[in-house]
Amino acid sequence: MSPTTRIGIVGAGNVAARHADVLSGFPDVTIAGIADTDRHRAESLASKHGCPAYGSHADLLSAGNLDAVYVCVPPFAHGSPEHDALSCDLPIFVEKPLSLDLQTAEKIAAEVERRSLPSAVGHHWRYLGIVERAQSLLDGRPVRLALGHWLDKVPPVGWWLNRSMSGGQILEQAVHVLDLARVLVGEVAMVHAVPEENTVDGEVDRATAAVMRFAGGAAGLLATSCLLTHKHRVGLEVCADGIALELSETRLLVDGAHVIEDDGLAKTRVDREFIDAVQGKDADVRVPYREALRTHRLALALAHSAAERRPVMLDD
Repeated sequence: MSPTTRIGIVGAGNVAARHADVLSGFPDVTIAGIADTDRHRAESLASKHGCPAYGSHADLLSAGNLDAVYVCVPPFAHGSPEHDALSCDLPIFVEKPLSLDLQTAEKIAAEVERRSLPSAVGHHWRYLGIVERAQSLLDGRPVRLALGHWLDKVPPVGWWLNRSMSGGQILEQAVHVLDLARVLVGEVAMVHAVPEENTVDGEVDRATAAVMRFAGGAAGLLATSCLLTHKHRVGLEVCADGIALELSETRLLVDGAHVIEDDGLAKTRVDREFIDAVQGKDADVRVPYREALRTHRLALALAHSAAERRPVMLDD
């Protein structure tokens, strides 16, 4: 490995730009190249970070001299970038969702494990300081009820409303809430999602309500909507004996009265721990690819339930 860890980034959208900004702030990291099928977008982001731009991930990998790859592409574009990076024996950091389907993600997970390579997925909510505080407050008190929300607007990207490209709001956005529910409540055994009935053919559902039954006995609800003009409510509420907690990406509300603000460093921590893992250091990677696959499986079960209008059971 070179004196600084050389990172290639596949994708040049907003999330890729965020990771590039964080990584460029680490003194032991160099952004070695950025690839995007929109060459002009790749060149714009690459110029900001003083690195080459490429029109495809294959060209980025062929240029060589990388220590790891970030895959920050839309849901429909996952698969080839991960497999090609792994074929070069490169660790991967993958932005959620993992793919549009389960088979693609399962194959990638198997290849990561076969090659024994470091991996991480961008579920940065796991690194919120307020999540650790919530776990401490819940210690010894199992959650009995969980209420998840993602009530928001349509993101300003052309592919997002196309179901065959984004997979829908649960898979593309509310997967963060589902991942947090797995952390605080546990695994889910059954889901039953009900979409609103005015969806245009081929487009994502504009609103969905779902019931979840957790393996440990807790009941859960999830509500999603992209009907609004702003991000109205995003987060997870949990109730246990004698306590109610409400978590968002920025704060924890305890019993509706006491507010604890997060320190805002989760998006830096998730990148730092992956880099440490790539460097062979003792790293706190909280969501390796295989762990993210469990959350992905849950999100897909909810999406399938909504599409098929029936409950879906999840295997352990």
